[in-house]
Amino acid sequence: MTKGTIIIDQERCKGCSLCAAVCPQEVIAMQDNRLNMKGYHPASLNETDTQLCTGCGVCAVICPDVCITVYREAPVKAARAAVTC
Repeated sequence: MTKGTIIIDQERCKGCSLCAAVCPQEVIAMQDNRLNMKGYHPASLNETDTQLCTGCGVCAVICPDVCITVYREAPVKAARAAVTC
């Protein structure tokens, strides 16, 4: 499975929770105990579940305020063995 992570610009986030609703791994949650400068409860990546993020990008696609940047690990290709004749 591909590993990934996301960065959420919490100051731009309006707390619509669309990203949390569509995340297939359920690693995004709203911060009910924090307000950003605009007075919204921003979304954040759950600290305990960061390894579950696959970097699928569904959250970034649905975000109406373009607050989410997705990063994916590049797949590791199998090294070819050198054959000499």
